[in-house]
Amino acid sequence: MPGQPIPVLLLIASLVVATSASAGELSQRRYNFENDVVPILSKFGCNASGCHGKAEGQNGFKLSVFGFDPEQDFRALTMEGRGRRVFPASPERSLMLLKANGGIPHGGGIRIDPKRPEHKTLVSWIKSGAPFGSPEDPKIVAIEVTPSERQLSMRASQSLHVEATWSDGRKMDVTRLATYQSNNDTMATVDEDGVVTVGEAAGGVAVLTTYLGHVDVFQAIVPRGEQIESYPALAEANFIDRPVHDRLQKLNIIPSGACDDATYLRRVYLDVIGTLPTTEEARRFLSDTRNDKRAAIVDELLRRPEYADYWALKWADLLRVDRLKLGHKRAYLYYQWIHDSFATNKPLDQFASEVVAAEGPLLDSPAGQFYKAVDKPNEMASTISQVFLGVRIECAQCHHHPYDRWTQTDYYGMQAFFTQVAFKTSPRGEVLIGSNGAKTNHPRTGEEVFAHALLQPPSQETPAGDRRKLLAAWMTSRENQWFARNLANRYWAHFTGRGLVEPVDDFRLANPPSNPQLLDQLAEQLASSNFDIHQLIRAIAASHTYQRSSHPNDTNQLDELNYSRYLFKRLDAEVLFDAVCQTTGVDEKFDGVPNGSRAIQLWDSQVPHYFLKLFGRPMRATACDCERVTEPTTAQVLHVLNSPEIQEKLSHSGGRLARLLAELPGDEMLAEELYLTCFSRFPTDEEKQVATVYLKENDSRRQAAEDLVWSMMNSLEFLFNH
Repeated sequence: MPGQPIPVLLLIASLVVATSASAGELSQRRYNFENDVVPILSKFGCNASGCHGKAEGQNGFKLSVFGFDPEQDFRALTMEGRGRRVFPASPERSLMLLKANGGIPHGGGIRIDPKRPEHKTLVSWIKSGAPFGSPEDPKIVAIEVTPSERQLSMRASQSLHVEATWSDGRKMDVTRLATYQSNNDTMATVDEDGVVTVGEAAGGVAVLTTYLGHVDVFQAIVPRGEQIESYPALAEANFIDRPVHDRLQKLNIIPSGACDDATYLRRVYLDVIGTLPTTEEARRFLSDTRNDKRAAIVDELLRRPEYADYWALKWADLLRVDRLKLGHKRAYLYYQWIHDSFATNKPLDQFASEVVAAEGPLLDSPAGQFYKAVDKPNEMASTISQVFLGVRIECAQCHHHPYDRWTQTDYYGMQAFFTQVAFKTSPRGEVLIGSNGAKTNHPRTGEEVFAHALLQPPSQETPAGDRRKLLAAWMTSRENQWFARNLANRYWAHFTGRGLVEPVDDFRLANPPSNPQLLDQLAEQLASSNFDIHQLIRAIAASHTYQRSSHPNDTNQLDELNYSRYLFKRLDAEVLFDAVCQTTGVDEKFDGVPNGSRAIQLWDSQVPHYFLKLFGRPMRATACDCERVTEPTTAQVLHVLNSPEIQEKLSHSGGRLARLLAELPGDEMLAEELYLTCFSRFPTDEEKQVATVYLKENDSRRQAAEDLVWSMMNSLEFLFNH
């Protein structure tokens, strides 16, 4: 290896081996450390983050994680530890082999059986002098996994074959040395030899194959075991339904029927404006006989002020409206810009561009507060990629991304767009400028990395002007493969309970969409409407897919991946608390916020409130959608059951229940009003009978009514959108 000293012991041993071995033996194979040894270290987990690849190494021996730095690994094996790790004079006595094959105690156990061909490769490499290799040696170009796609029955197995192509045109079977990972272990597992075993759930699953930093993906479609002899004809409301129905038919799944009007009303209110319908709104909708009343209610909701309140809240989470970082005034101006953007239905490409390419006085360009909340170029690059492209590049900061195609050069190419960001003072306060001349250097090679977008050829020079403008133009162009797809996927996940790509901010080769055709059509619809998000919301809400019942049938009761029914979704913390306040008719007074403010209007995520914290309100410390916790917990259940605060609202003398008790002396009318208040629907005959009997037989009508409402507020029907 040029520029690297060779230990004397290794040099002498190599000369001895070279003298004693025949020329024919050494000419049979020309070894290259990166091509021949690094894949073995990766295959057996030696350079994994849990072993010698972790930051501090293991027992004095450190490798680069996932083998991203072959030169460092070569030095660690051949030059450190007094050269004992490889011993060309007696390869089998090399420390690296004795540790790996169990010849001497090893904390990681036996990793490589001496009978395996990989062990023989290591012996031969050491015997040939443990060479690093030459820059002229062939480099890997690509890998290909076959089959690339297959339909498999439940509990079936499929062996994968992986072939590597080298720069000299040579092809090589690397199935034994490739590594494999399933994107859904409940649907399919894969062993170290590339044998995929399918479980008992219908749907699609992908297996990532990696070898020397290159990746390819195998995808399997697993239909339900029972065949459907005569699949029913399914109506289609718009472009969304056909790809969903096609996938369901392949999987032998029949979707649930349509939800009723009351369910749709509550569902669409919560999804579009994060607010329950009032009893008056519910009565009006349920009595409406127009055929287009569902479309009409969506149009009405998009014009309501709660729409901007709710979506400003959700985007404030992603774009880090953090009062602790920004201060009160700046955080509020930043939030207000987001709120105004949704109140005016600003196109999403313009919205994103104003964030990415923000410049000028922050009073005039409040979107620039993003660069105060996220104030390091590397974090700017990671956050923008994650929020607007749905791509997580953070892992490539330190090493080649283990589950995707991104290299360190890709990561620092994105970071270079943001090294110009700077602030200066002016009579109008701080001004955001993009003229800082700071360079971006590759941390391993030290070479300058010029700004270039993902999958674009690395630039050989610094682009002129503010590089963020170039990034914004590339990012929001119709040709960009991530921007429209990411936004369409985020909104689809919000309305249906699950993204086509899940998690929603993790687009990568190993995590393909569950229905690629649907995602493409959603993205095309969004882009062709000039990124008018109202148009996409209307399309989703009008589809039969969105309007399905949440009640399963015999074919789809195990399906949670393919939109054969509407999935139960726990309400966001702010939405749920507003529902409690609206149901009880008692507003909450939040600290530092005007009276009458609702939880979805809280621009400051730091406003102290136990309920909101308990139910998963995010702190806005990262751009990950996972910061908002939506999984139910035991503490949440106990709180709704026993909360003194909820009891106070229920029994409040000025609350809704006190007013209804005074205005409605008839128990049947009271029961009907309570069901409309809590569930946005009329009670069934059985429910009405149970409620009226309870009201009549209880000594205290008020206490009985409180009990009824409390029981309703503890039901799945109230706590979840369904």
